[in-house]
Amino acid sequence: MENFNQVCVWEGTVVGANEVESFENWVQLEFGVRAKYSEEVLTLPTPGEEGTGGRNDLLFYIHDEDVNKFAIARLVYGIRWWEDVLKNGNEVLYPQHILEKYPQTW
Repeated sequence: MENFNQVCVWEGTVVGANEVESFENWVQLEFGVRAKYSEEVLTLPTPGEEGTGGRNDLLFYIHDEDVNKFAIARLVYGIRWWEDVLKNGNEVLYPQHILEKYPQTW
């Protein structure tokens, strides 16, 4: 995982344990960047909103050298930087162990 430091969030995306290699290959083909699957997380309910939560979010890393190349291309797919998710008040959607595992870096 050396040189893979930028965490990305793709909300509502399911890859599954059996398709990790396919996902990483797809990112390489689609965007021309190197990615490493990290995990998938079910979101918590939005405070005060019944019937929310349970969305499957994909967390993955982009290689440090590829961040600039990926920065604009990702937007078409709704892929967000982890820090953007946190800074926009969405940290309440993730379990504490996820917030501790992926600290805000910028």
